Amino acid sequence: MPYAIFNTWYFYTYMTRIITHIQQLKQQNKKALAVLIDPDQPIKSTVQIAQLCQKQQVDFIFVGGSLVTSGVLSEAISTIQSNCSLPVYIFPGNEFMIDEQADGILFLSLLSGRNPEYLIGKQVVAAPQLAASNLEVVPTAYLLIDGGKETSVSYISNTKPIPANKPDIAVATALAGKLMGMQCIYMDAGSGAAHSISEAMVNKVQTNVQLPLIIGGGIRSAQTALNLYRAGADVLVIGNGVEESHSLIETISKVKSTLTIGVEV
Repeated sequence: MPYAIFNTWYFYTYMTRIITHIQQLKQQNKKALAVLIDPDQPIKSTVQIAQLCQKQQVDFIFVGGSLVTSGVLSEAISTIQSNCSLPVYIFPGNEFMIDEQADGILFLSLLSGRNPEYLIGKQVVAAPQLAASNLEVVPTAYLLIDGGKETSVSYISNTKPIPANKPDIAVATALAGKLMGMQCIYMDAGSGAAHSISEAMVNKVQTNVQLPLIIGGGIRSAQTALNLYRAGADVLVIGNGVEESHSLIETISKVKSTLTIGVEV
């Protein structure tokens, strides 16, 4: 079997459930929405957000972040699952954020940085535990993009984000992830970003890489969401904006539910 054919067969045979779901949506010209929940926030807020996610037909809940207090991850996942039936995926900030209550984990490699600990070091530490778990492990190329201010992930990881006006660097980095076997690309402006990733960069990465594309950071309005979806984002992730206003879930969900590629909202 030629390598290219084998590689395609292997991907579609062994790709994870979240990737399968995104691919099915793409075939229907639909998009997905994920809400990122910080485990350190008050339990009452976690309950409210989880219930809203269920009501507004959010596709996935991500839980995690760069700074998470020890012991709260398990409680947060349990609380979320008690209040909604959506798939819960860990968005890990370190190698210790593993909990088998979750449905899966985004196995992130920070390809935009040059700190070996976040490229492969922490992944090596986590790998044996993940291999022995029942978690769905999603190989994910993580690209930090400049969102107009320094974020927790850039500070903690001691890495620089890709400049917002350098889409070619983002494309080359995402392509490297694809060629290394990553199953999706997660481009993030970071928590509390001053602005979202540009539509031009999203479009160029989607056009050249053609893997499921997750976009997060700085998404605070329906118009921003609409622009990013149309530029090529398959999944939008909202987090910090939701903590500021829970109504953002409904706002972005309405955009997602009414958007079909090629049809005006």
